[in-house]
Amino acid sequence: MTALAVIAILAIIVLLWAIATYNGLVRLFNLRDEAWSGVDVQLRRRFDLVPNLVETVKGYSIHEQNTLQKVTEARSAIAGASTPGTRIDAENALTSTLHSLFAVSEACPELKANTNFLRLQSELSSLENDLQLARRYYNGAVRNFNSAIQVFPAVLVSRRLGYSPSPFFQTDSESKAPVQVKFQEEKN
Repeated sequence: MTALAVIAILAIIVLLWAIATYNGLVRLFNLRDEAWSGVDVQLRRRFDLVPNLVETVKGYSIHEQNTLQKVTEARSAIAGASTPGTRIDAENALTSTLHSLFAVSEACPELKANTNFLRLQSELSSLENDLQLARRYYNGAVRNFNSAIQVFPAVLVSRRLGYSPSPFFQTDSESKAPVQVKFQEEKN
């Protein structure tokens, strides 16, 4: 009789542990999704700002149609991204091309003096700061979620529930490198 009571108590303990683990994983999963939502809001704001920036630069820089085309292509890749991982890659490509776009502005004094461009540049700079904060919060939520699903014994429950690690939102190494601007001379 006492062996049966011990087994029943152990079964209850295991059941309570499984319920607590499940609830904890669901909370972390939802927190991760909430964090991605915050990043997504900032990325959409940037996505909507880019066409105005491109149009402003177009009027001043005939030399850099290639850069403008890359910005447009990067923006299109974002629209086609279906998962956070592909979206992160597409956003990093856009960040890299935006660095090139601003390098073009440095070489074009008329553009640097344009009030519309300066306003858009300031708005983008502010947006990038907000995006950095959202990215940091998202990465913290991903760290907590990934750790929770990978540690023993929770990994036994998380695998059965189909949870897998989420990607961090990191900048790519190319966007960290300094931008090189080279104009081709027009031949008359």
